[in-house]
Amino acid sequence: MNFRNFAFAFLTAIFFAFPNFAADISISENQKNQSAAKDSPSVSFVRSLSAALESGSVEQALALFQTMPASLKNDFDLQKLQASLLISAAGYDDAKKLIFELEKKNPSDIEIKELKMMLAKVTGNASAKSAALKEIVALDPNNASANTELGQEQVLKHKYKPAKNYYAKALQGDPKNLDALFGYGQTSYYLNEIDASKRAFNKMLEIDPQNAQAYAYIGKIYAEDENYLRAEESILKAIALDDSNYDFYMDLGTYQRFRGKFKDAEKAWTNAIKINPQYFLAYAYRAGLYDEQNIYDKALEDYRMVITTNPKYYFAYESVGMLSWRIGNYEEARAAFEKAYSYNKTNVSYPLMIAACYYKAVKQTSQAVQVKPFLTKAMKDFPDHDSLEYLMLRLYNDLGPSNAENLVSRKIQTESNGTKKGKMTFYLALFDEIMGRDELAKKIYSEVASLQSPMFFEFRLAEWKVK
Repeated sequence: MNFRNFAFAFLTAIFFAFPNFAADISISENQKNQSAAKDSPSVSFVRSLSAALESGSVEQALALFQTMPASLKNDFDLQKLQASLLISAAGYDDAKKLIFELEKKNPSDIEIKELKMMLAKVTGNASAKSAALKEIVALDPNNASANTELGQEQVLKHKYKPAKNYYAKALQGDPKNLDALFGYGQTSYYLNEIDASKRAFNKMLEIDPQNAQAYAYIGKIYAEDENYLRAEESILKAIALDDSNYDFYMDLGTYQRFRGKFKDAEKAWTNAIKINPQYFLAYAYRAGLYDEQNIYDKALEDYRMVITTNPKYYFAYESVGMLSWRIGNYEEARAAFEKAYSYNKTNVSYPLMIAACYYKAVKQTSQAVQVKPFLTKAMKDFPDHDSLEYLMLRLYNDLGPSNAENLVSRKIQTESNGTKKGKMTFYLALFDEIMGRDELAKKIYSEVASLQSPMFFEFRLAEWKVK
């Protein structure tokens, strides 16, 4: 839960627990209007504070404490409420002073310990938070707030089993705690304990029928069973409650894509981009969708945006390289393959494509002279001089002679790894094309394009060449 929301839930619970004020607050609006003129200062203050809390105005509620009647100055519950408001309003120094004074009055008060824990969390004081958590658990082993926080710490470390155990303890202390139920459901989902996860999220919806996150995870659970219709229905309920959630639209697009609703999936991921245009994932998903539908210009635009928003996502460089190669933009293709190569020095495809880009651009620029220095350096990444990878790089570097080409061809024929054999066959065809032997190149490209279940990107380049 968002800390601000958590603070409001916490302080509202404290407020409505005041036994002295409960009767006053529960009277009807008509009675309030009739008795407003004769309200005591204390009751008037409580009414104003209640209204501020209901409207969600932290600043207004805090300002009221400056006008608090003398009769309420030392009310312990109101002081705890004030401390919680100070934390929510980032008045950390004042909150710390007030919590210190309150703890001196009642060292065993669980709610004061919880306020200490929250303050330490929002101020990034890990040691203070850890100390406060230990104090809470010592007083109340099944405390919901403390065990939920301990569970969240484990989730951040990807330790889902111990996290789930903490959430289970929290639920022992408070079976209706929404944060604990969410954590229990989420970690159960991560641990593939689907039934337990589903029960937790359904329980959340019993307590809070407007809980968008619960609907979202129920959608994920349906998707696990490939029931994408029900998954889509669930995530649409989540979006109806919160249409500003990036992840919800990512899930919606995924479910719609699996249902063959490509236009709807495109729209969902476009909405995600509108929500956060600086995050790469929706661009990547939408690019893949365009790519599958042969809408190559839009796919290339989106892959470029993936690189712009996440330069470390090196898989996108390969896609940019391929699609730029397809339209003859060899400068962009080479730059993309160079970047991909910088992330993966063991994939021979990248230096070979870089060299080919240099050669293909020779009529446009004079950069082809840079091929030999580049390949001389690249060959050092493949120290086995008898390997097919090294021999192919050497062939591209030397551009022959014929006995070297024959040696590579024989090596390819005897290669037992189907993926490697198909990939190297493509580069043999590309070599023929570079050498001007177009008919022979086309014949070999056709062999590559006819392969079944290819697992290398060069297959698509061969297909494009044949078509």
